[in-house]
Amino acid sequence: MNAPTGQDAPPPPSRHRLRWITLTAAVALSAGGWMTVTALNADAPAPAAHGPAANITASTPPPATPTTPTPAASTPAPGPLPAAEPVRVRIPAAGVDTSPVLELGLAADGTVQVPSVAQADRIGWYREGVTPGQRGPAVLIGHFDTVKGPAVLKDVARVRPGDTITVDRADGSTAVFAVRSLQQVDKRHFPTQRVYGDTTRPELRVITCGGDLRAGHRPDNIILYADLVRTSAR
Repeated sequence: MNAPTGQDAPPPPSRHRLRWITLTAAVALSAGGWMTVTALNADAPAPAAHGPAANITASTPPPATPTTPTPAASTPAPGPLPAAEPVRVRIPAAGVDTSPVLELGLAADGTVQVPSVAQADRIGWYREGVTPGQRGPAVLIGHFDTVKGPAVLKDVARVRPGDTITVDRADGSTAVFAVRSLQQVDKRHFPTQRVYGDTTRPELRVITCGGDLRAGHRPDNIILYADLVRTSAR
């Protein structure tokens, strides 16, 4: 069940103001487990702002059909939290409970860092974006599997709209998100604006890979879109 080389994430924008870049696609996972990415999504119309797309290794693909967003809850959404780095991520439906959270920045060539093979049981947070709970789309990235076998998001196919993603933060607070929708999309048509464009409320994205192996790579991304529904302090 080992997966050959896989693919991961493209060049990102700054933390607060995201610049539009026309993106075209490709990544490689070295035998040592470090993934780098060029950019992606040449087809989308230029949005006002965006961030990096991500392409990550997977082994058995999650469901291929995107779900329809669930209706918004009647309870008013909580307001945004101040910045505080994520330290633990729990996705009960996928059997995920991982800590600490990796910080993912940029490699020397300007591409996005992603977890190594040795860190395949951990989720990473793209630190050039907002922290989970702040206004805007916070981005988490994790492997479905690597050349060494199943990884932290191996059971992402079990997640359904309404399931929760809980992020514990370094200031002692907790941000709870509810999954609004899931999407499986060809990496060549990554929905950059939908994933990384500015939002008026705190949101979360969790990104991994899917699709049948083609020449040692998974052609798709699996994206979970979630909204902040509850917060608590220590």
